[in-house]
Amino acid sequence: MADSRTETTETGSASTTPAEAPAEHRARRAHPRLTAFTKDMSFELDPFQRTACQALEDGHGVLVCAPTGAGKTVVGEFAVNLALAGGRKCFYTTPIKALSNQKYTDFCARYGSGNVGLLTGDTSINGNAQVVVMTTEVLRNMLYAGSSTLDALGYVVMDEVHYLADRFRGAVWEEVILHLPQHVQVASLSATVSNAEEFGEWLVEVRGDTTVVVDEHRPVPLWQHMLVGSRMFDLFGGEDQNRELRINPGLLRHTRELGRAGEPPGRVRRGPNGRRKVQRGGNRFMQPSRVDVLGHLEEAELLPAIVFIFSRAGCDAAVSQCVRAGLRLTTEEETTEIREVIEEYTSTLPESDLDVLGFWEWREALERGVAAHHAGLLPAFKETVEELFVRGLVKAVFATETLALGINMPARTVVLERLVKFNGESHVDLTPGEYTQLTGRAGRRGIDVEGHAVVVWQPGMDPKQVAGLASTRTYPLRSSFRPGYNMAVNLVGRVGVEAARELLEQSFAQFQADRSVVGQSRRVERNVEALDGYAEAMRCDEGDFAEYFDLRRRISEREKELARQNKAARRAEAARSLEKLRKGDVIVIPAGRRSGLAVVIDPGVDSMTEPRPLVVTEDRWAGRVSVADFTSPVEPQERIKLPKYVDVRSPKSRRHLANTLRESGVRRGGKRRGNKGGPAGEDEELASLRRAIRSHPCHGCAERETHARWAERHERLRRETEQLRNKVAATTNSLVRSFDRITALLGERHYLDPHNPDDPVTEFGRRLSRLYGESDLLVAECLRVGKWRALEPAQLAAVVSSLVYESRGDAPMAPEVPPGPVADALSATWELWAELEDDERRHKLERTREPDPGFAWPVYRWARGDSLEKVLTASASAGHELSAGDFVRWSRQVVDLLDQIREVVGHEDPVGAAAHRAIQGIRRGVVAAGSV
Repeated sequence: MADSRTETTETGSASTTPAEAPAEHRARRAHPRLTAFTKDMSFELDPFQRTACQALEDGHGVLVCAPTGAGKTVVGEFAVNLALAGGRKCFYTTPIKALSNQKYTDFCARYGSGNVGLLTGDTSINGNAQVVVMTTEVLRNMLYAGSSTLDALGYVVMDEVHYLADRFRGAVWEEVILHLPQHVQVASLSATVSNAEEFGEWLVEVRGDTTVVVDEHRPVPLWQHMLVGSRMFDLFGGEDQNRELRINPGLLRHTRELGRAGEPPGRVRRGPNGRRKVQRGGNRFMQPSRVDVLGHLEEAELLPAIVFIFSRAGCDAAVSQCVRAGLRLTTEEETTEIREVIEEYTSTLPESDLDVLGFWEWREALERGVAAHHAGLLPAFKETVEELFVRGLVKAVFATETLALGINMPARTVVLERLVKFNGESHVDLTPGEYTQLTGRAGRRGIDVEGHAVVVWQPGMDPKQVAGLASTRTYPLRSSFRPGYNMAVNLVGRVGVEAARELLEQSFAQFQADRSVVGQSRRVERNVEALDGYAEAMRCDEGDFAEYFDLRRRISEREKELARQNKAARRAEAARSLEKLRKGDVIVIPAGRRSGLAVVIDPGVDSMTEPRPLVVTEDRWAGRVSVADFTSPVEPQERIKLPKYVDVRSPKSRRHLANTLRESGVRRGGKRRGNKGGPAGEDEELASLRRAIRSHPCHGCAERETHARWAERHERLRRETEQLRNKVAATTNSLVRSFDRITALLGERHYLDPHNPDDPVTEFGRRLSRLYGESDLLVAECLRVGKWRALEPAQLAAVVSSLVYESRGDAPMAPEVPPGPVADALSATWELWAELEDDERRHKLERTREPDPGFAWPVYRWARGDSLEKVLTASASAGHELSAGDFVRWSRQVVDLLDQIREVVGHEDPVGAAAHRAIQGIRRGVVAAGSV
């Protein structure tokens, strides 16, 4: 029977004592492949690595959770070794292309390029090799397509499997785990998560026998610091009596003194080298510039370092500041080697594009030992930076958080400038898990004795917040799985609707949801038992007390309903009476602080709102009253003559009016009071209910009120139990309900045929099943209705770009688009999107993202043959500045979607032919360079 073995290991000495030698000899004999694998290694395996590898050789799946830099990938590499030795295939999946490229290079060096392939969205090398590195989406697509490449597959390594928590792409990891054939052994490699056992139990349910190996100890100890001005403080200063880490009292004292140095806070100015001066009450706190920070690190021998900035522009600005300040962190020999690496990685770039790419400035910074690393960099530039940093030639990299995602770029020190980042929608605080992921890069195994994490203090930052991030060890893995259009048609096509529902119920998302309602389900069970007891306690010998109590409840509800109706009727009647008031009318305000006589100065009638007359009371108060001040219709008691203009702001005028009111002889009580009872006594339904309850047998029971108290408790508990049941039902069936709504919409739009259970996926549905992306159904709709059939290659590329491109932040102005056919096709595409969004709203589904034409002009110009300089300059002139790296990245995504369209409709179709030529037009120059 499938089971899960969880082993929490501690990384300790790998040396063997004489007493342990026989056991180790037996282990070597039991695991010959592992013995052969480790024979040529320059280091001994840690206990967690050995445990995981032995489980793989024994035929189990494994889940390995360990800190960043602990050496999890050794387990993945052993799976590759087992596949090669056993004549089977191994797929090594990663979340990002950069990591795929890196693993491909590593495996080629170890196993030979003939045995290793690479498949990413825009690269295909030796795809039928025995070992293939790929992004996780590529494997998902293979599984849905039933690709022959899956033949003889024995192992799948899922690197960075904790990525399944990503709200945009995480579902792909669960799809792969659920759809892989049962005979395939899965090695899942994850950063440290606090619910590894829960994840392991789910893997056992869906994959069978799985060993969970958890290692919580870093192989290189990590020291936490804060840089306050020019002083470096340890974040922690020992332990308290509870063995909890204690914040350094010197750090707390120093930051408090700076915080109290002057209030209110003064202005922030920029000084030389980008240094910020914060003026506070006469004392100046000099926040260190980025050049200063690197200077402190170099002096303390803490380089190489990664400085996380969370802003592309900030990363580039930091490099510029270092170059302008004349900072140099390299020797002449290192500079020579840097130039050789740059030549190796950038030789394919067109020479005519080097100026517009900023090549010379980038090279100068590298020669000085500093660089930026972010998604906006040209791929060739990014790969060069990674190689130079790994070699120790670049000493400082200013990076966004994408660098923390598995790329092998360890450093001695990690620096965090801020504890806030932009998540694509708003600025949010770093979570403990993100902090650990980022600082996990510090400490190079086999090179550094210890790693260092440095947070740069700035006014308003609390060391306690940093300590909370650094000491928290709870990072639960939460599934982001949800069905989509492509997933739905693929599931229905492969296994049918009912089996698809069952498969969705096997997801980790549903597994977690079901666990979350276990407590609620138990409360329901306890409540049901209590309800039986209450029902027994309210049992009456005279008759059915539940029936009698129901009559009491209905009478109470009817009385409340009538009271609400009466209140609304009285309010409406009072409003109508206020509308009839005229200037000079004397009225009575019945209650409240303004009760008594009042004279109307201005009726305050407005056709759009309820009347609010301006009045002066006998107590000399002036102001407007409303319907809320009257419990019954208002009747003028008298009318007094007023001057044409009454200045209610004048105390003298108000005093004169108050005297006039008091002398009018009108009594404060008025002429009549409203009928509070209203029509309740005349209500036939209420009268009927009262007759029924008086004639009920239980009405005369001597224990009636005792029974009623138990009945009240029964009713309250019944309502609570019903609410709990609804919550449980909503949680346990949420994915299936979403799937049913999706299939209903797909049926309406002719992608599924519910009347043909033997072949429910239509021709249009089969197209959709091969379209992968955020706007899969919208692409399919555009193909189905033929909106793009008349477009030329460059025009098609421009229109298709609107379904992959996403502007960063709020653009200053609406983007211009190529006129004529492109503008018309974009308008038609937008209309289709609007129709689809209406359907999604009706079916209560997540909306498809609106098309974004911000990349239409750049890709149109590039596809028709314009130079890179012309494309980027024109884009900047139009107010939509685009970096070369972003241009290449979006162009490759357009190529990826065009390639899918070409394969779906075929080369003979006009759209397929245009897509083919558009791909040829885009895949040139910098777009084609540096893609492995």
